[in-house]
Amino acid sequence: MYGLELSIMIVATFGSAMSSGSFAITTWASLIFWRFILGIGIGVITSEFATVSKRGAMISAVFAMQGFGILTAGIVSVVTLGAYRESIVITDKYIDPVWRIILVFGAIPAILGFYFRVTIPETPRFTMDILGDIEKAERDINNVLKREDPLIQYNPICVIDGPGATWQDFKEYFSKWKNAKILLGTSLSWFVLDIAFYGIGLNNGIILQAIGFGYSQDTFSILWNLSVGNIIITMLGTIPGYWFTVFLVDKWGRKKIQLMGFMVLTGLFLIWGLCYSFVKQYMAIFITIFSLCQLFQNFGPNATTFIVPSEVFPTRYRSTGHGISAASGKLGAIIAQVGFLQLKDIGGSNKFVDRLILIFACFMFLGIFSTLLIPETRDKTLETLSNESPRIIVNRKHKRKASG
Repeated sequence: MYGLELSIMIVATFGSAMSSGSFAITTWASLIFWRFILGIGIGVITSEFATVSKRGAMISAVFAMQGFGILTAGIVSVVTLGAYRESIVITDKYIDPVWRIILVFGAIPAILGFYFRVTIPETPRFTMDILGDIEKAERDINNVLKREDPLIQYNPICVIDGPGATWQDFKEYFSKWKNAKILLGTSLSWFVLDIAFYGIGLNNGIILQAIGFGYSQDTFSILWNLSVGNIIITMLGTIPGYWFTVFLVDKWGRKKIQLMGFMVLTGLFLIWGLCYSFVKQYMAIFITIFSLCQLFQNFGPNATTFIVPSEVFPTRYRSTGHGISAASGKLGAIIAQVGFLQLKDIGGSNKFVDRLILIFACFMFLGIFSTLLIPETRDKTLETLSNESPRIIVNRKHKRKASG
């Protein structure tokens, strides 16, 4: 049993198990399980297909699609709430199908992404460096580029294999400070960023309610106002920030954008936290500061912490290094969310939010120093960035057909 049949069996097994009416299958457990699956191996493949001059733009363009996903989620929320408006006004129990419908819409881009992933080949770098199959790597390149040059025939003669992705080699590679400091820099940068990014992002509703934006006597109006507020902030800050990065990352460089982002965010969070009582009285000022924070998170470390780990590690550890960095970020997100919910009501409902924002400013300041550990990756090949000598040597005979 293999291929499509095996895939169907696996999906059917999970589906049957999670459709059980047992107390062991809870909504929270199901959501946590599928979020775990969602976090496995997304986006890094782009760096291995891209050219040096456009690599940053291509990776950040993939990442920037999150902005449209966030916007679409807000629009779907508004549309679904509108469809259930009369029912929700009568009874709150109709909120349950609303969030389920919103969640199920997330399967649509996942299905599209799955199709494209299974129809593109493994990256030629992985095929050549790890699998050692030079001919297949060349065929894959030609297929992707739709290139067929009858004038040149490639005949691989000699291949020198490099080390495999073993635990011993992993320890040897990262025991060198020049490699370890890069992993430390990417992981710490992602960690401190996500403390603020998710501390604010996952609690948008609480913060909007704290300034009175989502305040209402009925549940429908609260949810409606919060959904509209998220759409406004996404349009003003999130999406522009992503696309500023796409257009400028290969001109300015990753390190410069990340440093700029951490510096600006430190200042914005300090202003927001210190002037919180004043800012919350004026909706326009609050929306401006909130949107600027979103802008410089995405035109800054939120994008670059994704880009840099996909470039700085050798092929055999590219996904591993990126995964460690991303996991460090999500550890920061967990700490931020647990801490935010535990601390926000010290002194009264939402009374500690201003000091939480100042704490986020401190973490943004730490991000400036963690950024100094990473190299600038602009205009450098992945082989140069790996800090290793070339491992594979290929001698080729070029045979050209006579013209005539």
